[in-house]
Amino acid sequence: MNSNLRSLWDAAGGNAPEHWEFKTIEELLEHSKSISVGVMYPGSHINNGVPLVRVSNVKNGEIGKRPEFCIGDQVDEEYKRTRLNGTELLITLVGNPGDCVVVTKEMVGWNVARALAVVKLADVELRSWLRYVLLSKPAKHLIEARLNTTVQKTLNLKDIRELGIPIAPKIEREVITKTINALERKILINTQTNQTLEAIAQAIFKSWFVDFEPVKAKMAVLEAGGTAEEAERAAMCAISGKDEAALTQLQTEQSEAYAELTQTAALFPSSMQDSELGEIPEGWKIGSVGDIARAKGGYAFKSNQFIETGNPVVKIKNITGSGTVDISDCQCVSDKDAKSAERFQLFDGDLVMAMTGATVGKIGLMNTHGRSAYLNQRVAKFESDTFGPEVSYFLFCVFNRPEVFDVIVGTAQGSAQPNISSSLIEAAPLVIPSARLLKQIINSVQPLFYRWLKNNDESLTLALSRDNLLPKLLSCEITLDEIGVK
Repeated sequence: MNSNLRSLWDAAGGNAPEHWEFKTIEELLEHSKSISVGVMYPGSHINNGVPLVRVSNVKNGEIGKRPEFCIGDQVDEEYKRTRLNGTELLITLVGNPGDCVVVTKEMVGWNVARALAVVKLADVELRSWLRYVLLSKPAKHLIEARLNTTVQKTLNLKDIRELGIPIAPKIEREVITKTINALERKILINTQTNQTLEAIAQAIFKSWFVDFEPVKAKMAVLEAGGTAEEAERAAMCAISGKDEAALTQLQTEQSEAYAELTQTAALFPSSMQDSELGEIPEGWKIGSVGDIARAKGGYAFKSNQFIETGNPVVKIKNITGSGTVDISDCQCVSDKDAKSAERFQLFDGDLVMAMTGATVGKIGLMNTHGRSAYLNQRVAKFESDTFGPEVSYFLFCVFNRPEVFDVIVGTAQGSAQPNISSSLIEAAPLVIPSARLLKQIINSVQPLFYRWLKNNDESLTLALSRDNLLPKLLSCEITLDEIGVK
């Protein structure tokens, strides 16, 4: 069996050292029933229920954030065999079959959907090793050969059980997993940091342009008989999140920051007015996205122009749905063909939106990673003569608001393949403040998104390093001595 598994691995392009042994995943299980699929009939979403991990939650081998969909306690009890206890490995069966997630302590008590396998190994420490092996090209090739593609690519439990895995001696295994883990930990930290940065930007936007907190803070003071100066201070507290004592300290210690805060507070009115969208601040208007920026569709590259390496072309599939654009697997065009699409070149910080397909309305901020990238047709980017390219940061917050996203997606035409046009995107209604205040919020969130883009750039570099290093470690092309282990 061992030699047969090795032969299959070699035929798939693997090159495991002779002193490594091979075992099937079946042989690595805690017992024969230690692999099963998750919840088949989850029912409707239950508020404050048990989080359900679905394939869509798996991003690059991890669960980026707590699943939004939850099942009820009764359903969870029915499928308690797949209730997570923190020692399992999850393997996707559809979508991107073979992708793995090591279950963490934060996931304890969650459950999983039918499209994932819950695997319990006899040696829990093998989870990371198994995950990295399944990430390798030989394993992906072996998985691809087993997929059932009648409707969509599907991996079944029998195939997982029979899959042969190279197992290195413990010392080598630990060094390899620790080396790759170090890269992935930094990627995870960057991801978590970016989630925090995005949350801060969204909180600022919501406070200023949805809840109108600075305006209402002024109104509350004036209605209580306070002075205009006291009203301004109240708005400053609402904008900064500081109380009066902290605000006084800021005035003493950071006079420039205090002066900027004073100027920002002065941009907010102190009363509300009626509008077709409800009450809005006095002097603001109901306009549309088109009043702020143009939605510009991409270039119609021909299929025979695409090549494997060159200048990446951003298509719908590259918009991840998590606010980023993945250009690692883009089709490319030559310098000559890129020249004809010069007007559609993308730059760091550009905001793009899918205009058709299952991801219609999804957005992502561009990070070119130093490459010359171009916009394909059926993808829009946003431009503004008044506010410059940084308008993307404001619109990123706008389009992440459900009430705006739903309006845009609701205009999509076509049942089989929904489509939205540039004009329909631009027509989406929007509460518009003064130009000075709009520029101020752009200035306020800009540093957050600059850091967001920097973290994203670093994560891609780390991911490329991981993807280049992993196959060399798995084949001992790079030895332990070469990575500093004697």
